[in-house]
Amino acid sequence: MHTVLLTGFEPFDKDPINPSWEAVRRLDGVQLSEDAQIVARQLPCAFATVGACLTQMIDELRPTMVIATGLGPGRSAISVERVAINVNDARIPDNLGEQPVDTPVLADGPAAYFSTLPIKAMVKAVHEAGIAASVSQTAGTFVCNQVFYLLQHALAGTGVRSGFIHVPYLPEQVVDTGQPSMALLTMVEGLRVAVCAAWETGVDLAETGGQVS
Repeated sequence: MHTVLLTGFEPFDKDPINPSWEAVRRLDGVQLSEDAQIVARQLPCAFATVGACLTQMIDELRPTMVIATGLGPGRSAISVERVAINVNDARIPDNLGEQPVDTPVLADGPAAYFSTLPIKAMVKAVHEAGIAASVSQTAGTFVCNQVFYLLQHALAGTGVRSGFIHVPYLPEQVVDTGQPSMALLTMVEGLRVAVCAAWETGVDLAETGGQVS
């Protein structure tokens, strides 16, 4: 049986829930094919410990594919990330109170890693399911980007495809704030469709997903 590891984050910044984990945990055990299923795991929102947790999960599960997810405040769509950069620049402290500024994720690592997922095919599939989705050109500079970078570094050259998806707030998190959100059931279905497309697509689509600015 092939395992697709799907991760979400614990709550952070004094919020009682994190939509990435709320959505991901509902996909635990979902079959992608006769010989492949999703295994959901939660990651800590902490620069100092998240790398070791991610490594432990990969060593334990030996997944065929890994997709990490996180909250993207202010986003209105399922955002499939293109690139992780080698910098930590935290706007707020993490859950251990750490707030690195302009430090590398890995001192000797390359400037960036690209997703090895079929990001355009994933976005198209989610669109076709009637759910908002887009290719994102930045995963930020907080723990989400760190996880994305460490994931790509760990799996580089292994043949295990991997990447990162940001999800919006849940409606109950942004009442009276005017910030965009997405219903939980919509988010769950969007992630399921995206993961299925990633699993089923060997060569990505050659169509635009860029931005002017």
